[in-house]
Amino acid sequence: MTTTRHTLTHQSLHKTFHTIGLVGRPRGDNTLRMHKNVFNWLNDRGYKVLVEPEIGNQLHLAPKYIANLQQIGEQAQLVIVIGGDGNMLGKARDFAKYNIPLIGINRGNLGFLTDIDPNQTYTQLEACLERGEFFVEERFLLEVKIEGDDGVYQAACAVNEAVVHPAKIAHMLDFHVYINDKFAFSQRSDGLIIATPTGSTAYSLSAGGPIMTPDLNALALVPMFPHTLSSRPLVIDGDSKVSIRFADHQHSGLEVGCDSQITLNIRPTDVVHIQKSPHKLRLLHLNNYNYYNVLSSKLGWLRNKN
Repeated sequence: MTTTRHTLTHQSLHKTFHTIGLVGRPRGDNTLRMHKNVFNWLNDRGYKVLVEPEIGNQLHLAPKYIANLQQIGEQAQLVIVIGGDGNMLGKARDFAKYNIPLIGINRGNLGFLTDIDPNQTYTQLEACLERGEFFVEERFLLEVKIEGDDGVYQAACAVNEAVVHPAKIAHMLDFHVYINDKFAFSQRSDGLIIATPTGSTAYSLSAGGPIMTPDLNALALVPMFPHTLSSRPLVIDGDSKVSIRFADHQHSGLEVGCDSQITLNIRPTDVVHIQKSPHKLRLLHLNNYNYYNVLSSKLGWLRNKN
């Protein structure tokens, strides 16, 4: 992970963010009202604001303010995502290839990736945009490729995790794992989670995986209900390639899920390859952002009162 810190004068403000994208899936009138208020706030301060069509049309905005995700990615210097972590995950995958930072206004439950408190939206946006009190953190994504007899025929990316599992509930997988093309282990389980540090506080955590700080260059391989008690999560170098092959007798339907939002159907004869993506998620944080404060708040850890 790398971080870049900025301190801007008012005069240098618009050299950093000329155009700002406003995205996120509204959930009810309150969220849509937030989109409208943020749009007006940005527009009143002279920013060029591009809003994705689903939102822009509901707000009855003029066509000059409406743009698709590709246009936003190509023109904006910053994207504001209004919603929960699920929205942020989807938009992170959409915008990673454009190398622009994202910041989230939390309208969900956990908010590991959405920094801005909806009760302090404009104070925090002002600190970021008007006073330049922010830094940019880079986190890596996963690239998932499905290889068949004729080569790779499916691909997707994931911010949190890739999960290999049966298509039917309560069916076990019998598979072999290779790390950098070297055999590592065989396993019978309900599936395998390959998680990034960003995803270590998501599905992986609920399956007993370790919490990894975002600056680690590491992957966690976490078994799901393994058939043996000796099976444990394994943390490996983040630059490793993980390949999964299935036992000859594995005939049931198989899937790879990416962030629980994208599903790739695979055949028992396929090989699943998972490794670091060339693209990165760039998160913009306020200068007072502290990952450990977020962690303790979201997980309900006791804090030192001193």
